[in-house]
Amino acid sequence: QVQLAESGGGLVQAGGSLKLSCEASGLISKNYYMGWFRQAPGKERKFVGGISWVGGSTLYADSVKGRFTISRNGAKTTLYLQMTSLKPEDTAVYYCAAATSYARLRSTSDYWGQGTQVTVSS
Repeated sequence: QVQLAESGGGLVQAGGSLKLSCEASGLISKNYYMGWFRQAPGKERKFVGGISWVGGSTLYADSVKGRFTISRNGAKTTLYLQMTSLKPEDTAVYYCAAATSYARLRSTSDYWGQGTQVTVSS
């Protein structure tokens, strides 16, 4: 019954910052893992980063380490992706996802949001 809804996408200049939000409705259990993926036109969807909902442990793709930060607000059941030092290659539709295990999150995930467009101009 989990539903995800992303927001916060938009147009930003290279080097700028943007913060995405993903509101989760329904039950998020202690066993859930959540994360962000992105897909550029003509390319495969790629993993950006993930977080364990309860523990808060995070993992990031090498391409975004040091620039992107994932966090969550348990009271609001909201997942965030703070993006800094944005590059044109970060341009993509960003999706949040949830799964009952980290492995499943990385592979197919159990739940997906509709996505939010992020465009970085050079």
